This record gives sequence, structure tokens and C-alpha cells, in this order.
Amino acid sequence: MVSSSRRVLLSMIAGAVLLTGTAFASAPVAAQVAETSAEPSRERARMNARVFDTVWNTVRRQYYDPGLHGVDWNAARDTWRPQAIAAADDRTLYRVLSAMLDLLDDDHAGAISPAAARRQDQLRTRRAVMGISLARQDGDLWRIESVRRGSPAEEAGLQPGWTLQTVDGQSWGVDFDVEDGRSLRLDLTDETGAARRVSVVPRLMDPVPAFSADASRPGVVVLRVEAFESGLGRWLGQRLADLSPETDVILDLRGNPGGLLMEADAALSCFLPVSQEWATRVSRNGRPAVLSIMPGCGDRTAPVTNDVALLVDGASRSAAELTPAALQEAGRALVVGEHTAGAVLISQDSPLPDGGRLTLSRADYITAGGVRLEKRGVEPDIVVVRTAEERRAGRDPALDAAIAALAEVARTRDAQQAR
Repeated sequence: MVSSSRRVLLSMIAGAVLLTGTAFASAPVAAQVAETSAEPSRERARMNARVFDTVWNTVRRQYYDPGLHGVDWNAARDTWRPQAIAAADDRTLYRVLSAMLDLLDDDHAGAISPAAARRQDQLRTRRAVMGISLARQDGDLWRIESVRRGSPAEEAGLQPGWTLQTVDGQSWGVDFDVEDGRSLRLDLTDETGAARRVSVVPRLMDPVPAFSADASRPGVVVLRVEAFESGLGRWLGQRLADLSPETDVILDLRGNPGGLLMEADAALSCFLPVSQEWATRVSRNGRPAVLSIMPGCGDRTAPVTNDVALLVDGASRSAAELTPAALQEAGRALVVGEHTAGAVLISQDSPLPDGGRLTLSRADYITAGGVRLEKRGVEPDIVVVRTAEERRAGRDPALDAAIAALAEVARTRDAQQAR
């Protein structure tokens, strides 16, 4: 799940079948394998070996491509196992694991530490937060993508587009736990290139809802989907139930890392007829399985007829790519925004002995139109790139473009019907 943006948004439910494009960000290989002066304890070395062997064996036995893209997996073990065993801490161990998994050149293959797994499990719970979302830049640098309203980060003056250099003198990494009331010292570079040092005190905040609706604009409802989590189809059905056919629907999938396959299908059933084919899954044994729309849009028995647009960006991944691709190919929706990540494989989580987690691709996907989106992504019908300056000013040109495009669709249809 590595991409140029490398957003660390983690897959939703361990052990469930996922269509998730979680971005597993790792530092350059030279940094990953840098030796530390500390020697691991005997207990630590044993656990390191157990974790490494679990990752290596799971890839060998369960990866969707039995040929492992031509990678000599035995040689990989010989190279990386001694370094994993010698790791004195989680940061070093998981950088070694990431370096080995990067050999697969697969955006879905990644391992997260126990601390990162805890953050993942707490995603929809009340927890201590700074209130920023980060996207990986080069090396150990991170760009602030958004700042949550009312959060400690907003109160400290952090802005989208700033670059995070270090936290308490260290690069942001797998072993950070954010604690309520414990001040963090952030070294950043602002939009002008000036260095800034800011103290942020995380505090408990309610989770960002997985799904939300905004009907503040006349004639338009914007349905924001953070991830394809359990209950999405039912929620969409409820939101769409009372809409007039004249109300335009905008589905915002920007920054969405994917999620549950069944919820992607459920979301599509709100807009496409039951039994319509929308993708083909190809598993490790090479056998294709055609996916057809199943009922899942709440109590609805037929798809809505409203005009639809989807908002996507470079952090829209996996299920958040297959969904717009299916609607775009069916001529059912306009896709607006930026080219998507091209991280479209089915993945599954496995627990690791130390409490960390391995995510691994288990099947490939092809659209109903025969397009393999992996490494390719979805090209929007209307390309709109939102700049950091526009984020800071609260402007959303992609949303504005989607509203204008749907209004033009309605005008064109009305003119044709009037002839």
C-alpha cells in the first residue's frame, strides 16, 4: 500500500475480507536497516524471530500471486531475518519488515506495530488526538492534509500543507502512542519554508463519524464516507430514502482507504440494479469469480434515480476506487477530483505474535469493463486538484465543480425533454 502520498489510514477490521488500500509507509531502505547501538534482550530477539517468521510464512503460503512477482523469497529471508532478530525496538523491527515486504511492490502488503494497531482499533472510539491527518512525503517527512475543527492542532495554529519534520525530536513513526494531556513538541516547516516549533497537547475527542450527510446546499446532498465500514449500505439507504428525484447526490470518497467488500457492493446497490455485474475477482488459484450487485441499500428494492457525482483524490484507494469505476463505467455517475491511488486488491489482516498486524493481498480485481485498476487508478471525468492554499482558506473547488456539473446535466436533460 505504498504510494507517493503514502497516507497512513489503516484497514478497518482484522481478519475480515477487505477491499482496502491502506498506505503502508516505510522509510528508505538505508534508513530502515540502520543498526542501533542497543542489543536486544534474549526475550526480545525471540519475539522478533516469531514476528518475522509469521510474516515470511504467511506471504509464502497465502499471497495472491504464488510466484510472488518473481521475488526470491528464500533470499529475502536470508537477508532480512538476521536484521529483524537484532532489532532492539519496534521501530527498527517494523522498518525491516517493511523493507522486505516492499520487494513485492504491492501497495497492500504491510505490517504495523502494536502501537499502530492500537491506534487503528481506536479509530472510531473516543480517544486522545492531536487532530491532524498526515500524508507521507519523502523519507521521514509528513505533510498535514487536514486539521480537525476544535482540535488541539487547530488551537495550536497548525495548517494544511505544513510539513511535519519531527515529534519530540524523532521522526513520526510506528511506535508513537498519543496520550491524553501529554504535550508533544512538533517541528514543522510552513508554506513559506520557515521553520516552526509548536507544542500540541492531545486530548480526548469523540471520533470522526464514519459517515456523515450535509444538506446545507439547496438541491444537493453531500454524503461523506470516511471508509467502507459496517453499516454503510444501510446508512446510505436511510439517507436516500426521503430524497426527491431532483436532489443531486454527491458521494465524497476523498481520503477513503477502502474497507469491507460487502459494503462496497451494498453502496453500489443504491445506484445500480441488483444482479448487474460490476467486477471480477481473481484469487491465488487463478480462478475468476464475477461479482454481481446484491441487495444491501437499507430497505430499498430499487436503485435511486437521482443524478450522482463522486469526489475522489490521490488518497482514494481500493473500494473507494472500484466504486467510482463501476458507476463511471455504467454511465451512472460523474467522477470529479484527482486521479485515484491505483491500489485495488483484496486484502486481509492477520495478527502478529507481538500484537502487531500484517495486511496482505489475497486476490486481484478487474472492473466489469475489463480494466485492472491496480497501479492504474481511476481517471476522473472532471479533474480538479485542491491546493493546500485552498484547504487553508476553506475552499473546495472539486465540490463546486461537481455541483456545477450536475446542474449542467439537469439543464441538458430538461432541454432535450422540452424539444
